[in-house]
Amino acid sequence: QVQLVESGGGLVQAGGSLRLSCAASGRTFSNYAISWFRQAPGKEREFVAGIGGTTGSIYYADSVKGRFTISRDNAKNTVYLQMDSLKSEDTAVYLCAARPGGPKFSAGQYDYWGQGTQVTVSS
Repeated sequence: QVQLVESGGGLVQAGGSLRLSCAASGRTFSNYAISWFRQAPGKEREFVAGIGGTTGSIYYADSVKGRFTISRDNAKNTVYLQMDSLKSEDTAVYLCAARPGGPKFSAGQYDYWGQGTQVTVSS
């Protein structure tokens, strides 16, 4: 079992920044890919960014490339999502998810999920 807890969400003006954290406990953290997804009301859950475990490979959705940065600190069992130049369309609940191996773009391929943290960007 892997338990995930997100934090760092909040209300920010367009153009501002937030840093989300995903703290993990349970099995060997470094063996798991961790990804961030987001879900806005009435919309499907969508992939935002992912980072591999041992390889550290990184992937971004086109909509956030150049604005968001994902990183991980295996000593702290934590993955971060630095979000800059935020836009109103970034408003959503952000969730982190874990799976063994490398990141995948489909939410259905993840075994463990956090509860999510709300990000609201005002225009």
